[in-house]
Amino acid sequence: MAETVPPARATPPLLKHLNERTVLETIRALAPISRAEISRRAGISKPTVSLALQSLLEAGLVREAADAPGGPSYGAVFFEPVPDAAYVLGLDLGARFLRGAVCDLAGQVRARQDVELRGADADGALQAICRLHESLIASAHLPVERIDGVVLGIPGVIDAKKGTLQLTTPNIPGLEGRAFGGELREQLGIDVTLENDVNLAAVGEHWAGVAQGVDDFAFLSVGTGMGMGLVLGGELHRGNHGAAGEVDWALAGMAEEVDPSADGVAALAARIAPSGSTATSLTPPYDPRAIFTAARAGDPLARTIVEEVARRIAAHITPIAAVADPALVVLGGGLGTNGDLLLTPVRRLLAAWIPYAPRIEISTLGESAVLMGALAVGLRSALDNVFVNRPRAATA
Repeated sequence: MAETVPPARATPPLLKHLNERTVLETIRALAPISRAEISRRAGISKPTVSLALQSLLEAGLVREAADAPGGPSYGAVFFEPVPDAAYVLGLDLGARFLRGAVCDLAGQVRARQDVELRGADADGALQAICRLHESLIASAHLPVERIDGVVLGIPGVIDAKKGTLQLTTPNIPGLEGRAFGGELREQLGIDVTLENDVNLAAVGEHWAGVAQGVDDFAFLSVGTGMGMGLVLGGELHRGNHGAAGEVDWALAGMAEEVDPSADGVAALAARIAPSGSTATSLTPPYDPRAIFTAARAGDPLARTIVEEVARRIAAHITPIAAVADPALVVLGGGLGTNGDLLLTPVRRLLAAWIPYAPRIEISTLGESAVLMGALAVGLRSALDNVFVNRPRAATA
């Protein structure tokens, strides 16, 4: 009979580490918070909380709060995290704009800037990012040494093993196959994390948008292109090749045209617009934004086009709903955020097509969704780093 091996026991240093991390996360989530409340919420004894607090105070990761929450405090001391222990830079590289923001460990945005990028290639984007990095740090008056890292949202599939970009947008020539993160790391002198932009938009909505508290949902971006970010069990799902959410392929092989993005909308309008008709205000070349504006004004052709766009969006949601069964699908992107025209028909179609239709909502973060997701990812990494690298005297 095989010998039974007793389970490994946690060593005192490991327990101390876990307790301190638990106390830190409890303070971050519920500050300002008292020692007794930390003990109650974290399920750790008061003496253990006191030891953890001593280490965290000495390391400069938490501090006594100047203000107590409402109600009587009965002389209790309250604690809060130190937001200036580190900073995170988030970037969103799009076809037309480069957006950037820097935030502290409390998630407070210290500076935000957008830069127009028209016709920039990969080299131009690299230069623009370096300039924006310097400008954000200068405008927020931040110590450079406290910038923990950069998270860049970029349109394309990220090959994490090779550190290269695959299947990128044609709007930024030269990105595909390029080790863009490594080049940027070399230029800035700090850690750089690349992530698919729509994945980050999903993270942003989960952190600060309409998907807060929802652990199974999808973010569908419909704009100049189309993509999906999928969050399952509260974590971003990237898939085997990092290509989870490349919803363009979901209906591959169909003879029918089902593209709801800007190019698909323009092509649809050109195909069904009656030649020389005076019954519509739309004229070629057909701009998707003008089509949605005309639909709001009651233009019959524009309304027909928008109804078809809603059908195409619902057609892309259906296979995701059937396979992943998310509780929520968030619509974003330049076209997807037209909720006044799209929500009702998309909801109606899904209710008719599938027995368990997800809730459909419009992004509450809008054009900031990718940027907020980049900050959220960066904050998670920064908190790990400042905790692990805190002064050794505090862990003695």
